[in-house]
Amino acid sequence: MTGIADGRVVIVTGAGRGLGRAHALAYAAEGAKVVVNDLGVGLDGAPGPDSPAGQVVDEIRAAGGEAVAHGGDIATSAGAASLVAAALETYGRLDTLVNNAGFLRDRMLVNLDEDDWDAVLRVHLTGHFLPLRHAAAHWRAETKAGRTPRASIVNTSSGAGLLGSVGQGNYSAAKAGIIGLTLVAAAELARYGVQVNAIAPAARTRMTERAFARTMAAPDAGFDAMAPENVSPLVVWLGSAASAGVTGRVFEAEGGRITVMEGWRPGPTADKEARRTPAEAGATARKLLAQAEVPGVVYGAG
Repeated sequence: MTGIADGRVVIVTGAGRGLGRAHALAYAAEGAKVVVNDLGVGLDGAPGPDSPAGQVVDEIRAAGGEAVAHGGDIATSAGAASLVAAALETYGRLDTLVNNAGFLRDRMLVNLDEDDWDAVLRVHLTGHFLPLRHAAAHWRAETKAGRTPRASIVNTSSGAGLLGSVGQGNYSAAKAGIIGLTLVAAAELARYGVQVNAIAPAARTRMTERAFARTMAAPDAGFDAMAPENVSPLVVWLGSAASAGVTGRVFEAEGGRITVMEGWRPGPTADKEARRTPAEAGATARKLLAQAEVPGVVYGAG
């Protein structure tokens, strides 16, 4: 039976565990050849003793699929370039990039030092930008050679990037930046046959099961709404040719629920057509706020 991703070559970063592992397995089950990237670091980004990427590759191959492991640091240009090269050298093409790698270093802002700020932005935001850049360069070259691809990029944001999250200023900023990157990439890369979308998943992973232990706990019976495998079907569809025409979108995915996020849009407005005094500006702002929707709930880290 032909799967929705049959014949496509897909890169998944951070694919050794959690959501990335679920995505890699789901793509392989739908016929894709998968490059499984994982640096094998701990929850805080420190190097671990063994990379789990090879274990995921073994799972895929045992089920009759095709996969290869990549252990490079995709937050470096050399590592991101070697990731794209791994797909091209192993399978001769690249169709989909799923940016998923990340870790946490949670602190309240007054306790958040520069190193923890930089580390989280490096892995999440730079770790999205560099693979995207190298993949896009390949697809641009293909287009210039007369072989316009039907390519897809799926980025991973978070509810923290949409609404903020107490105790996660670095993570929230990085995830919000990923949404901005997604919108720009969708606009810039359309001419090369590339669709770019983002997901904001809610699922049980190493990052969430500690911060939200009660919410993320698996039930004793019935539907496990927080299983990471629930998010993967949308990611597989977005990375397949079946999603043609869908680009520049952000989706929330949790359990059996999929939501199209509509982002910033103009709300109540007032134009005096002249300069206001500070007091007048404040009075106008308060009047407009009274007419505006109440912001979404800000996540809590505890």
